[in-house]
Amino acid sequence: MQITATEAKNRFGYYLGQAEREPVHVMKNDRVAVVLVSAARFAELEALEKQKSMAQRKREFNEEYKDWIAAQNELVETHGVFGENFRPW
Repeated sequence: MQITATEAKNRFGYYLGQAEREPVHVMKNDRVAVVLVSAARFAELEALEKQKSMAQRKREFNEEYKDWIAAQNELVETHGVFGENFRPW
């Protein structure tokens, strides 16, 4: 739903109720200036914003444990993988 800023000012209570059902885009100077959303939807958006992406979490893990990862890789290169020659088939 799109409304003008004047319309939002004149019927604010009504549009608060509408925002519970759908986002209300408030136009000012021919552009969207504000979007009214319900408190529940706003909480969802904040929670999504706080979640880290898998790539970001992977980068942080690799940075924090880079010494341990390097040591493990060196062990594999030096000694191979334990039980590598044992195949059940």
